[in-house]
Parts: sequence; structure tokens; C-alpha cells
Amino acid sequence: MNTSWEPIAECLRNEVAEYGRLLSLFGEQQNLIFKRDPENVLHLAHAIQDQVGILDRARAEREGRVRDFALALGQAPAATLRSLLAWVAPEARPLFEALITDVNLLIHRIRRSSRLNHRLLSSMVECHQEVLRRLRPDAFTLTYSPSGRLAVAAGRRAPSISTAG
Repeated sequence: MNTSWEPIAECLRNEVAEYGRLLSLFGEQQNLIFKRDPENVLHLAHAIQDQVGILDRARAEREGRVRDFALALGQAPAATLRSLLAWVAPEARPLFEALITDVNLLIHRIRRSSRLNHRLLSSMVECHQEVLRRLRPDAFTLTYSPSGRLAVAAGRRAPSISTAG
């Protein structure tokens, strides 16, 4: 077992960088939503999923390092990093405090960006559905979903819209 805190600091730095990349992707997605570029929004959604996978691996690595550090010190394997700061060199504690704060702040910003983008995408879909309902009212039926939300069910197939002439 390793009682060195340096690998944990490196994992935290890596995690901060990966969270920053995810936040950047959410910002890019928001710009594409405003530009009404559905193809690139979809492409970026795949990149966001990939980045979330990278983040999951980075977080798991950091948690493993913290667990190993705790065990090496005779502490509980579920000990938090903050509770283990007493065993980190005093000159490195501010670094750890800053990295932990940065990770938590980035998580908060990512959650907020994710919710905003989800609301924007939902609004775009609702707007698109409304246009389609106006163009082809016979093709849609409003119903309630099992959760009590208003849902649109495709009705009988209406004739397609064609030009006159």
C-alpha cells in the first residue's frame, strides 16, 4: 500500500481537466442549439456521452487511490479525502483544498448546464411538435402518459403535404 498523496493530487488534476472538457462540450452544445443545428447537436451528444465515460473512469481511479491511501494509513476504506488531509504534507493541503473545491464547483456548473440544455432541447422538440400538429392535425392525438404528463401519440397516418399544381 502506498502512503504517498502525490498520485491522488494527479488524479484530482486530471479530474478537473476532464470536468472542464465536459463543461466546454455543454457550452458548445448550447451554442449549436441556439444556431438550430440539430445534426451537430446530435453529434455533440455522442461526444458528451464519451466524455462522461472518461470522467467516470477518472473518478473511479481517484476513488481507488483515496481508498488505498486510507487503508495504508489504517483508516476506513470509505474515508473521504477531506478527512484524510491530516496525513497530507502541510504544504500540499492548500492544493488539495483548491482541487476539491474546483471539482465540486465544476460538478455544480455541469449539472446546471446540463439542466439548461435539456430544457432548451425539450422546448425545441415541443415547438417542432406544435408546428407538425398545425400542419397535420389529423396525425396527432394528445393523451396523458402514465406519469400524468401530456403526451403526443401518432394517430392515423394522414396524407403527406404536397404542393398544389
